[in-house]
Amino acid sequence: MGTAPVIETERLRLRPHTSDDLSDCVAMWSDPAIVRYTTGSPSPPQRTWLRILAYRGHWAMLGYGYWAVEERASGQFVGELGFADFKRDMQPSLEGMPELGWALVSRVHGQGYATEALRAAVAWGDSHFGALRTACIIHRDNHPSFRVAERLGYKPLENAPADGNSPAILVRLPR
Repeated sequence: MGTAPVIETERLRLRPHTSDDLSDCVAMWSDPAIVRYTTGSPSPPQRTWLRILAYRGHWAMLGYGYWAVEERASGQFVGELGFADFKRDMQPSLEGMPELGWALVSRVHGQGYATEALRAAVAWGDSHFGALRTACIIHRDNHPSFRVAERLGYKPLENAPADGNSPAILVRLPR
């Protein structure tokens, strides 16, 4: 299975995480703007380290996972994204659907980096997952992420809970 391939876009490089990413990841996962719609509270260094190990483990065990994202021009870390199987105990089940997720540092929000990087990741997924649907889970109040997901072809799952407390589940058929 191996490690994450390096993918380059016009402005970004998607690459495997390394141990050198820990401080940047801790800073990102401590930012209230990042955790507001994700974990809900800052992640301590140990939890962030376990997250990085899980990303690398996905590649080793499943042949897909998360990439670290950096600006090509500066080499600066700007976030992480990719596909995962988190074995979530939820209904409707996401069993058999790789789950797309992303988080980008606050300073790059609104610059189109998420759409640019996710287009590359989704294209990679289309070529590797075949006929599998992919899913993403988005907090109902996270309107910017909804717009990005819709640009990528994700649509709300018809049988997902519609109450205001549950996250929205969006799915995408491969192209």
